Amino acid sequence: MALERTEVEKIAHLARLGLSDSELPQTTATLNSILGLIDSMQAVDTDGIEPLAHPLETTQRLRADAVTEANQREAYQAIAPAVESGLYLVPKVIE
Repeated sequence: MALERTEVEKIAHLARLGLSDSELPQTTATLNSILGLIDSMQAVDTDGIEPLAHPLETTQRLRADAVTEANQREAYQAIAPAVESGLYLVPKVIE
Protein backbone atom coordinates (compact mmCIF):
# COMPACT_ATOMS: atom_id res chain seq x y z
CA MET A 1 0.00 0.00 0.00
CA ALA A 2 1.63 3.21 -1.15
CA LEU A 3 0.60 6.57 0.21
CA GLU A 4 -0.01 9.52 -2.08
CA ARG A 5 0.95 13.11 -1.37
CA THR A 6 -2.65 14.08 -0.51
CA GLU A 7 -2.90 11.26 2.04
CA VAL A 8 0.36 12.34 3.68
CA GLU A 9 -0.95 15.91 3.83
CA LYS A 10 -4.12 14.64 5.57
CA ILE A 11 -2.06 12.56 8.02
CA ALA A 12 0.19 15.54 8.75
CA HIS A 13 -2.86 17.73 9.35
CA LEU A 14 -4.42 15.18 11.73
CA ALA A 15 -1.11 14.81 13.58
CA ARG A 16 -0.76 18.59 13.71
CA LEU A 17 2.57 18.45 11.87
CA GLY A 18 3.59 21.52 9.94
CA LEU A 19 5.21 20.02 6.86
CA SER A 20 6.45 22.35 4.16
CA ASP A 21 6.14 21.57 0.47
CA SER A 22 9.81 20.62 0.35
CA GLU A 23 9.39 18.11 3.22
CA LEU A 24 6.38 16.31 1.77
CA PRO A 25 8.23 14.16 -0.83
CA GLN A 26 10.77 12.94 1.74
CA THR A 27 8.04 12.25 4.32
CA THR A 28 5.97 10.40 1.72
CA ALA A 29 8.97 8.26 0.76
CA THR A 30 9.78 7.51 4.39
CA LEU A 31 6.21 6.49 5.22
CA ASN A 32 6.03 4.32 2.11
CA SER A 33 9.28 2.56 3.05
CA ILE A 34 7.91 1.90 6.55
CA LEU A 35 4.70 0.49 5.10
CA GLY A 36 6.75 -1.63 2.67
CA LEU A 37 8.73 -3.07 5.57
CA ILE A 38 5.51 -3.90 7.39
CA ASP A 39 4.14 -5.63 4.28
CA SER A 40 7.30 -7.72 3.91
CA MET A 41 7.20 -8.68 7.59
CA GLN A 42 3.56 -9.74 7.31
CA ALA A 43 4.42 -11.91 4.30
CA VAL A 44 6.67 -14.17 6.43
CA ASP A 45 5.16 -17.58 7.17
CA THR A 46 4.85 -17.89 10.95
CA ASP A 47 2.68 -21.01 11.14
CA GLY A 48 3.72 -23.27 13.99
CA ILE A 49 5.79 -20.60 15.74
CA GLU A 50 4.72 -19.67 19.25
CA PRO A 51 4.75 -15.99 20.11
CA LEU A 52 7.28 -14.87 22.70
CA ALA A 53 6.46 -12.86 25.76
CA HIS A 54 10.01 -11.50 25.73
CA PRO A 55 12.59 -11.77 22.95
CA LEU A 56 15.22 -13.39 25.16
CA GLU A 57 12.96 -15.87 27.05
CA THR A 58 15.31 -15.96 30.02
CA THR A 59 14.52 -16.42 33.66
CA GLN A 60 15.70 -13.94 36.22
CA ARG A 61 18.22 -15.18 38.73
CA LEU A 62 16.79 -14.62 42.18
CA ARG A 63 18.46 -14.97 45.52
CA ALA A 64 16.96 -17.21 48.16
CA ASP A 65 14.26 -15.49 50.20
CA ALA A 66 15.92 -15.92 53.57
CA VAL A 67 16.39 -13.58 56.53
CA THR A 68 20.05 -12.57 56.68
CA GLU A 69 19.97 -9.93 59.42
CA ALA A 70 18.84 -9.96 63.01
CA ASN A 71 15.83 -7.96 64.18
CA GLN A 72 17.16 -4.69 65.62
CA ARG A 73 13.87 -2.89 66.11
CA GLU A 74 14.40 -2.31 69.84
CA ALA A 75 17.85 -0.84 69.24
CA TYR A 76 16.54 1.52 66.56
CA GLN A 77 13.50 2.56 68.57
CA ALA A 78 15.49 3.13 71.75
CA ILE A 79 16.65 6.50 70.41
CA ALA A 80 13.28 7.52 68.99
CA PRO A 81 11.43 10.34 70.79
CA ALA A 82 8.09 8.46 70.94
CA VAL A 83 7.28 4.78 70.37
CA GLU A 84 4.20 2.72 71.14
CA SER A 85 3.64 -0.99 70.43
CA GLY A 86 6.65 -1.13 68.13
CA LEU A 87 5.47 1.87 66.06
CA TYR A 88 7.04 5.32 65.78
CA LEU A 89 4.73 8.10 66.95
CA VAL A 90 4.88 11.33 64.97
CA PRO A 91 3.09 14.64 65.36
CA LYS A 92 -0.24 14.99 63.56
CA VAL A 93 0.24 17.10 60.44
CA ILE A 94 -3.21 16.82 58.81
CA GLU A 95 -6.30 17.86 60.65
